[in-house]
Amino acid sequence: MPIPLRVRAVRAAVSALCAAVLAPCALAQPAPPDIATLTASDAAARLCAGSLTSEQLVSAYLAQAKAKAQLNAFITLDEAGAMKAARAADAVRKRGGPCKPLGGLPVVIKDNIQVLGLPTSAGTPALKSFVAGADAPVVAKLRAAGAVVLGKTHMHELAFGVSGYNPAFQSGPEVGVRNAYDASRVAGGSSSGNGAALGARMAPAALGTDTGGSVRIPCAFNGCAALRPTVGRYSQQGIVPISHTRDTAGPMGLSVADLALLDRAIAGGAPVVAADPKRVRLGVVKGFYANLDEDTRVATDAALAKLRAAGVTLVDVEMPKLAELNGAVSFPVALYEIHDDLSAYLTRYRAGVDIRQLAAGIASPDVKGTFDGLVLPRKLPAEKGVVDAKPVYDNAMRKARPALQKLYRDTFKKNRLDALVFPTVPRVALPANPESSSLENFGLLIQNTDPGSNAGIPGLQLPSGLGATSGLPVGLELDGPAGSDRRLLAVGMAVEGVLGRVPAPAK
Repeated sequence: MPIPLRVRAVRAAVSALCAAVLAPCALAQPAPPDIATLTASDAAARLCAGSLTSEQLVSAYLAQAKAKAQLNAFITLDEAGAMKAARAADAVRKRGGPCKPLGGLPVVIKDNIQVLGLPTSAGTPALKSFVAGADAPVVAKLRAAGAVVLGKTHMHELAFGVSGYNPAFQSGPEVGVRNAYDASRVAGGSSSGNGAALGARMAPAALGTDTGGSVRIPCAFNGCAALRPTVGRYSQQGIVPISHTRDTAGPMGLSVADLALLDRAIAGGAPVVAADPKRVRLGVVKGFYANLDEDTRVATDAALAKLRAAGVTLVDVEMPKLAELNGAVSFPVALYEIHDDLSAYLTRYRAGVDIRQLAAGIASPDVKGTFDGLVLPRKLPAEKGVVDAKPVYDNAMRKARPALQKLYRDTFKKNRLDALVFPTVPRVALPANPESSSLENFGLLIQNTDPGSNAGIPGLQLPSGLGATSGLPVGLELDGPAGSDRRLLAVGMAVEGVLGRVPAPAK
């Protein structure tokens, strides 16, 4: 039966009125975030401006984390806790409260850093039920700045490796944390889950730890940015240790501005402003350019050419005996200090196991072999078997490490350098299999990140491009003088401005 003309007119008028009334409400709703391109610093600005809600943002990243579960990025995804914190952050903003630097911003935390009420497993079975009674100071700083913790990320077991091929805590069908750009490749380590989560856009920011490359290598492999701060800049409390001499927490993000944002929340200071490329001097040391695969060589050469064209001064410099001094510090310090440092941590925080009980349950063959053969008996590898670790450690601390630090100080001062520049890792991400954790691959992947770590100086990783053949990210590192963290971030912003950022992985 046809609808009378008068009724149709009334209905049209009502529809128009409803549209007029509801349109402003629809326009007032913040637009959903494009997490493929959104950085943490951009998200923080939008949260403060009210053009994005924390609940929207957290929901988007949680959905992505669940959609990409096959990458094994998370050990604990705290959906309920994150949503509660996001709604609380939105309520504060709606009441007109002042914007916190990270107000409502989602972050993920490596699972060797304590987060109140969540397990701190360090990627090892013996600690799977160890729940932290308090935030580590570095996490407390992020929360005080308004950050929302999404969850705890997977890692190379006990942070003792650089592949992330850890058979414990699987959420996907394959072993180990997988690369965001190619799931048949490793994510790098030991902050493996952070790298995968950032690369795959499961989070805009992360906090990891670095002893010899562990925030920088995963970001080199997954197209993100990372800062290893000067040792001592951040508190080491509440973090499962390897070496008090070498360990530090470190921020990870999708841009250098993200690193500066997190670093300021933890360490304080004024905002960092990008340096003028024409006033930047970077040193090039030949030894850091050895063993490069073709994709890494081509991408690095192209990056250096772009920097020269932008006015950056590149200086060829020599660092005699660098490899020799680094070798005398690296393993001797880490393998000796972990015994006492880890034992003290387990006791202090009442983890429920001692170091021998923990070692008995290690799931990764590479880590298990290291603990059983070297850490527990206090030995170090030698030309013919093993030797007692104590004399070699004492030499490292009394002679080799001070000499290594002096070599870096002299190199920076003599050549008036802001930083050294080199490929972060000599190769793109390796195939994900047990061989990725071999001693040979371990040595290869830390070739460039390890020396600065042992000197305690800051190092910054940022993407230099995608490999022409592999399509995988290639990283570029800047190592600066001790204590120059803020200048290094400013230089990193300048370099990123020249090189640009790499695109997110294809879906």
